[in-house]
Amino acid sequence: MLPRRRFLQLSSLGLGGLMASNSFGKGLSLNSVNKPIVISTWDAGIAANVDAWKVLANGGRALDAVEKGVMVTESSINCCVGLGANPDRDGIVTLDASIMDEHGNAGAVAAIERIKHPISVARKVMENTPHVLLAGAGAQEFAISQGFQLEPQDLSPSARKAYKDWLKKSEYKPEINIEQAEGGNKSAFAPLKLDNGDWNHDTIGMLALDQAGNLSGSCTTSGMAFKVRGRVGDSPLIGAGLYVDNAYGAAVSTGLGEEVIKSAGTHLVVEFMRQGLSPDKACKLAVERIVSRTGSTKAKEFQVAFIALNKQGQVGAYAIQKGFSYARQDQKVNNELIASASMF
Repeated sequence: MLPRRRFLQLSSLGLGGLMASNSFGKGLSLNSVNKPIVISTWDAGIAANVDAWKVLANGGRALDAVEKGVMVTESSINCCVGLGANPDRDGIVTLDASIMDEHGNAGAVAAIERIKHPISVARKVMENTPHVLLAGAGAQEFAISQGFQLEPQDLSPSARKAYKDWLKKSEYKPEINIEQAEGGNKSAFAPLKLDNGDWNHDTIGMLALDQAGNLSGSCTTSGMAFKVRGRVGDSPLIGAGLYVDNAYGAAVSTGLGEEVIKSAGTHLVVEFMRQGLSPDKACKLAVERIVSRTGSTKAKEFQVAFIALNKQGQVGAYAIQKGFSYARQDQKVNNELIASASMF
């Protein structure tokens, strides 16, 4: 018979092993967790991952990594995110962003103007106010109070040209908001396909798991090109454009924000992971939910994509349309751009 003290020691070890098995699932142990890791949407994620990885590789916090990473994209000129991006229908660039940490804290800004790094303002909202979301002039006033500078309102060269081209072929009707696009009349809310076949995506989302095993996420955007003034998409809405549950996983979206909002898309992805599904399967089911609700004919006219990262460092992605990709950096994958599976 074992002495009582030895029996209790063995029992304690057994309980610990059971807890690890329940927490990490499917035979994974604490030592098999793939960390640190960062993933981000689109090809812009390659550059963004570099700065995020600097934080993670030095043992830094995932929250710092996802902020620093997307700031690279926000700083770019002549791109689809930040002050260099395409304006709304009135020729003004407005930006949205959200951030969420491992404790479930969140901050966001919507329709903010003349601020270079809305993601950093979103973090200040999270850390320095009792609120989650600030919008418009109030968001800008808050940013100034936190030390952010107002930037010039001039459009970047590429955005100025794109806006002028849009004005030539588009009839401005605020009541109806219809524009002429390739293939006939389309709603102002339908993303356009560019000449090179890409979609006019305007978002970068990033998810990270740090060495401590904590998750965080960020999402920043200029919104849809030539949108109705005041339009806000999914990116600054927690549970739509971004959601983090440190016990299970995190997800971020890109594409037609209206459809993501109506599906609470990223919350749905994380909920599927909470039920035990892999990130790939969770993203696929969330996309299928959107397509099922809208119908496949309508869904072929827009793009929505999700990326997800679970507590074990496993990643997944899925899109409605072919052509979506995401960037991944960890100890095994050296900042590669990965083509996502898609429905169509």
